[in-house]
Amino acid sequence: MQILDGQLVSKATKDELKIKVAQLVTEGKKIPHLAAVLVGSNGASETYVAAKVKACQEIGYKSTLIRLEDEISENKLLSVIEELNEDPDIDGILVQLPLPKHISDEKVINTILPSKDVDGFHPVNVGRMVQGLDTFIPATPYGIILMMQHYKINTKGMHAVVIGRSNIVGRPMSILLSQSADPGNCTVTITHSHTKNLAELCRSADIIIAALGIPEFVKADMVKEGAIVIDVGITRVADASKKSGFALKGDVEFATVAPKCSYITPVPGGVGPMTIAALMKNTFKACVDKN
Repeated sequence: MQILDGQLVSKATKDELKIKVAQLVTEGKKIPHLAAVLVGSNGASETYVAAKVKACQEIGYKSTLIRLEDEISENKLLSVIEELNEDPDIDGILVQLPLPKHISDEKVINTILPSKDVDGFHPVNVGRMVQGLDTFIPATPYGIILMMQHYKINTKGMHAVVIGRSNIVGRPMSILLSQSADPGNCTVTITHSHTKNLAELCRSADIIIAALGIPEFVKADMVKEGAIVIDVGITRVADASKKSGFALKGDVEFATVAPKCSYITPVPGGVGPMTIAALMKNTFKACVDKN
């Protein structure tokens, strides 16, 4: 069993980007500039955005953090995005989700210019991904692909079961694994809360991508010997034995599942750091494509 170390691969990815940015500076070219928009004060969102800003600093990107109050109107937020669209110095825009209930995620995503949509959520970029064209891939699925590439995992001909059908992880992951690429060339089954024979499907999987947000949902009896397990979930669970009073759990019961796997991602330290590394790669691409 080998641990897929997201911290290690993320550092390698960021180190590679650092060298590329230093080269841009040497050549007198524009360096990438990421604008992050944070609406309200959701604790998890604050943490994610802080990690993204920190990654920009480490690599040598410019970053701008725009904080807006919870009560901001939808129109005002859209006008902030329009200003960022028009700013020639800004290469990538990300609006941290979830947004307050009175604001439409869809309207916000559709307002970001596809050429600055480093989250890869705009319908134009999603369409290009489905067609296998050059585009921005959503950061979490892209991070998983980068990790598989780093560990030289050959997925050709494998059966992949994706648990969860969100537009952020499940759906794009299923598309990427089915494409004629490396990694890719899988036969993919996408499952969700209404799938009847879920455990049975998982037992037939060479690869399981668990992205449903239920702590320790995937148990050992759902996993066959030698499977590759990618755990996308991360949930705070009360744990009196911990100083903080909580533990972070993935969607996979790691202690019992890990011994059966050929590869598995830990939580934390697996997919999370790769999501940020992938976002940094998308931001670099946005800058270089435009300049």
